[in-house]
Amino acid sequence: MTNILEARGLWKEYGDVVVLENINLTVREREFVTIVGASGCGKTTFLRMLLGEEAPTRGTFLLDAKPLPNEPGPDRGIVFQRYSVFPHLTVLQNVMLGLDFAGAPFVGKLFGSARRRARDKALGILNEVGLYEARDKYATQLSGGMQQRLSIAQSVIREPRILLLDEPFGALDPGISADMHKLILRLWEEHKMTVFMITHDIKEGFELGTRLLVFDKTRLDAQAPGSFGARITYDIPLKRADQLLLKQVQEQTRRTDEFVHATQAGEAVENAQQASG
Repeated sequence: MTNILEARGLWKEYGDVVVLENINLTVREREFVTIVGASGCGKTTFLRMLLGEEAPTRGTFLLDAKPLPNEPGPDRGIVFQRYSVFPHLTVLQNVMLGLDFAGAPFVGKLFGSARRRARDKALGILNEVGLYEARDKYATQLSGGMQQRLSIAQSVIREPRILLLDEPFGALDPGISADMHKLILRLWEEHKMTVFMITHDIKEGFELGTRLLVFDKTRLDAQAPGSFGARITYDIPLKRADQLLLKQVQEQTRRTDEFVHATQAGEAVENAQQASG
């Protein structure tokens, strides 16, 4: 399999705040990359750069050996933690909407044989994610797990090469999450996608991915917490991962989380003192 994505010396800064620093990464087609790390370590920022919503401050980001487009495209689908569905549309209409806009960008709706083909494709995807029987229900009538299945169907309908998942199962109950794990792994295999998934559950990252990246700050300064960004501190081929390594990753991200929370608490106390003074 060939390389699909490459980052070279990638930095992302917002003014004086460094979010990511010197990210170097090569990803091959059809990998399932899980991303973990402490809060505020740039995981979602990295995903937004992959999507095309954010541009690197410095460095090179390549897709198929060409500069990554600076705007979202149909080759990259995304599923958020909060369900990105349209409440005024039925389940079937939600899934067909992407095909409507792609095939009829000016009027936003297909007609005739093109609409019949789009409907058949949408019904096929709904059958894959287990929502065929709910196709005529409105999104607001669905449970949380069903709405997330619908979000996944919306993203897969355009057949993206890359699927981005931003903590997609974080708001679901454990039993529902287990079912969603099986679903996303099946879709990954059947649609031959490359997947990047952010998760705060390190165990979930180890179980789902073929490769795990840990984003963490290797340098910490309580006086200037924004001076240093996160790097990839672990890049683990998961077939060779063991329980000792899992504990090491958990301990590293715990220390950074504690530092971030302590820094935020200190800033809150200082602001309160200044306000009272």
